[in-house]
Amino acid sequence: MNYVAPVWLPGGNLQTIWPALYSRRVFGPPPQYRRERWTTPDGDFIDVDLLVSAGPVDSIGEPVSDKPLMVMFHGLEGSSRSHYAEAFADFCQERGMAFAVAHFRGCSGELNHGPRAYHSGDFEEIDWILRRFRHQHAGPIVAVGISLGGNALMRWAGEMGEAAAQVVQGVASVCSPIDLVAGGWAIGRGFNRLVYTRMFLNTMKPKAMRKLAQHPGLFDAQALQAARDLYEFDNIFTAPVHGFKNTDDYWARASAKPHLHRIRVPALVVNARNDPFVPAWSLPQQNEVGDFVTLWQPAHGGHVGFPQGRVPGHVRTMPDAVGGWLGARYTA
Repeated sequence: MNYVAPVWLPGGNLQTIWPALYSRRVFGPPPQYRRERWTTPDGDFIDVDLLVSAGPVDSIGEPVSDKPLMVMFHGLEGSSRSHYAEAFADFCQERGMAFAVAHFRGCSGELNHGPRAYHSGDFEEIDWILRRFRHQHAGPIVAVGISLGGNALMRWAGEMGEAAAQVVQGVASVCSPIDLVAGGWAIGRGFNRLVYTRMFLNTMKPKAMRKLAQHPGLFDAQALQAARDLYEFDNIFTAPVHGFKNTDDYWARASAKPHLHRIRVPALVVNARNDPFVPAWSLPQQNEVGDFVTLWQPAHGGHVGFPQGRVPGHVRTMPDAVGGWLGARYTA
């Protein structure tokens, strides 16, 4: 990916914040979704948003299911309305592909029922979702994960080994903190702590408190309200609620980077080297990942930014590049 940022938007922070807030997301009409609620294996639910296509439908009005399908797993506190999701939806609409955003639990606008949420290494959740898509979709399937969702997706690909190729034709992660310890260190410092950490905690804390109201005694409410960064939040909520001893155990076991060499399905790992969330020194080298993994590490892009064009710019460059790479996996 030979991406170069526009001269009017220098630096990783600007390339992160501006595209998310102001850049053009789509070249066509805004994506329209049809929502399905899926029951999880443990009796909870997730919501899946399916792109409403202008393409052909079958005899009962459902979109034909033999076209290529891209499944997206969003980032921390993301959704089908995140800037990157709408940009990928626009790419798929333009290319005649089906597109779906599988929301992690509690991220679709309605709190899930069970005594849990979602986390960076939840490859079991990725597995049943992708297998359900494989069961009901006749055409090729590719998957893309953004930030947290990409780490979970690559964690799944590493865990599945050769079996992953029976489910998908290719996978990609974009700006994912595949070394969660390094990512946690980065987001807990300086400007990142003041801006990004505060932004995430402003939504994560209230959702956790609503979860506590559902399930009294799940965690220490006073300690959670006092959490000042993601390390403390994960130590109180994410780690123990999802079966980890503490944050250190969670970040170590959930990180995808140590498992990239186990991947046996075509995989693309994209990380901008000026991403404020993911230190460049923590990124993998080709000799660490094996032949099935392609690394794209452009100097610019920020965290899921990759703006292009004149002010205010657009964010289709990255979906076009990643979507094109994934498309080549099932047309080769």
